[in-house]
Amino acid sequence: MKEYFSLNNCKLYLGDCFKIIDKLEEKSIDLIFADPPYFLSSNGISCHSGKQVSVNKGEWDKSIDVNQKIKFNRSWIKKCKRILKDDGCIWISGTFHNIYTIGVALELEGFSIINNITWQKPNPVPNLACRCFTNSTETILWARKVLGKNKKGKHTFNYQLMKEINNGKQMKDVWVMGLPKKNEKIFGHHPAQKPIDLLDRIILASTNKNDIILDPFMGSGTTGVAALLNQRQFIGIEKEEEFMKIAIKRIENIGGNESERF
Repeated sequence: MKEYFSLNNCKLYLGDCFKIIDKLEEKSIDLIFADPPYFLSSNGISCHSGKQVSVNKGEWDKSIDVNQKIKFNRSWIKKCKRILKDDGCIWISGTFHNIYTIGVALELEGFSIINNITWQKPNPVPNLACRCFTNSTETILWARKVLGKNKKGKHTFNYQLMKEINNGKQMKDVWVMGLPKKNEKIFGHHPAQKPIDLLDRIILASTNKNDIILDPFMGSGTTGVAALLNQRQFIGIEKEEEFMKIAIKRIENIGGNESERF
């Protein structure tokens, strides 16, 4: 297996994560963050910059039935479990289109859900149909391995740091954060890009310096940027070369004139 890109504590692989994960070492990863397909591309419409646009993101996001969703999610989660350390953890983001099948898949594949994080967006996309409430949240499931009967992995949780970030109060499971800032898209746009603030918090909450973080659906590389800025090691896998090139530019830009943070 050959890296598409390598720089210091970062290795990126271009290709199908289902194949590449199989080549990674067993129990070698401390944290996995995954933003898998939401399967919401169903020829509907949405709003972008005040204009009606298609919700279709690409072939990788086309709608499929519930049984196919469960099969897909069980497959990649099972592969991730093999390479995750017993005291590691996994975070998976989604919306109502896929998050319930992901929750089922996690439990079926031997994971215990620690928290159900609600990411609330203060600036969500408007609801054009006006036939339901405006979608302003995404869900992120945080889970750990079940190692045996009534035995669960001892995952990392930097409780005190999270409390400090939250002005001395226990941090709750609803996080209010905006969409990615303009400077996070200077090298290109990914339709499902997450804000770096979100990945910062996840990484700081559940890893330590020099831990190894994997993103099997890397997209434009936000997880990698956050990992490296926080002195972690990173492995990223992305199927689309267009998004891989954006991720490389962002990672190469760390420490440059244009900061990812400001």
